[in-house]
Amino acid sequence: MLSDAQLLRYSRQIMLPQIDIIGQQALLAASVLIVGVGGLGCPAALYLAAAGVGRLVLNDMDNVDLSNLQRQVAYRETDLGLPKADSVKQAIQQLNSSIDVIALSYQLDEAQMAHAISQVDLVLDCTDNFSTRHLINRLCVHANKPLVSAAAVGFEAQLSVFDRRNRASPCYHCLYPDLGNENLSCAENGVLGPLVGVIGAMQALEAVKIITGIGRNLVGRLLVFDALRMEWRELGLPRDPACQVCG
Repeated sequence: MLSDAQLLRYSRQIMLPQIDIIGQQALLAASVLIVGVGGLGCPAALYLAAAGVGRLVLNDMDNVDLSNLQRQVAYRETDLGLPKADSVKQAIQQLNSSIDVIALSYQLDEAQMAHAISQVDLVLDCTDNFSTRHLINRLCVHANKPLVSAAAVGFEAQLSVFDRRNRASPCYHCLYPDLGNENLSCAENGVLGPLVGVIGAMQALEAVKIITGIGRNLVGRLLVFDALRMEWRELGLPRDPACQVCG
């Protein structure tokens, strides 16, 4: 049962008939791993905490740098030099003290990442390199955990959901069968701050939908956003039967 304080805090969500009390209870009972708490991970983590997701696991090995403040909205100037995961944990606790937050401020090896994924209901990939993305995807496929994946660089972004609980779902490797270009990153090419805010918030939105079982998520679809033209494109994303990861 929800307490009176919870009923008031989450009232604007609870009054939505698609969510109601049952959906809010699902959020409170859910656990989410966010890998990377930079431009995408900051808004995603804050919105999931505000929505009442009961347990958030944050993984990032970096410290807050002055160049991060242009877009990574969970940080303040007083956070410079501090571990990102610890700083986001503090921001979440100030926003919603009832949330259980675990900060992993170091690089996870494959076994540690696999263990972290096994302990949660859902994973958000908010990283900025292909090798880590492929590792997260492979482990999510093996663990049958839904993965909300996004990327943003320059003025363009993309978003999709990979969920092998749905046997028709592709995986990230179906979309990018090789490791791609490791230099295609914000550090090398720049990025517009509000763009990662929009896409990170949409990752949180997809996560809420998956946890509560409402609406239609992005399984089998890739959204591509051009911020300069303010245009969205939706591309069909079929599963590759010959995929080395999920085939």
